[in-house]
Amino acid sequence: MSTTSPGESLEARIERFVMRNFPQIQLHGGDAGVDAVDEETGEVWISLTGACSGCGISPMTIQALKRRMLAEFDELSEVHAGTGMWAHDRGDGGSDDETFSDVPF
Repeated sequence: MSTTSPGESLEARIERFVMRNFPQIQLHGGDAGVDAVDEETGEVWISLTGACSGCGISPMTIQALKRRMLAEFDELSEVHAGTGMWAHDRGDGGSDDETFSDVPF
């Protein structure tokens, strides 16, 4: 299945990609959602919630998610992914929350 569909937004394509490629997140009581997409900079912010918060395997899930998304989407330059709710700084006064876990490659 392709990640490109005519007229479909980048955010919708990313959400579909996550659900299709990481079904274990929901199977284990967690959830993944796209918090924001900045198409100008190519950045996307993903939150893993529910059972993902505090899960010992979530750092590996985050690393795989980042690696596979960057390989799949030419439009993306950086994937920010973490557990729990967090705010990111896009010039609106928000900043990364300490519950955000950004695992490097």
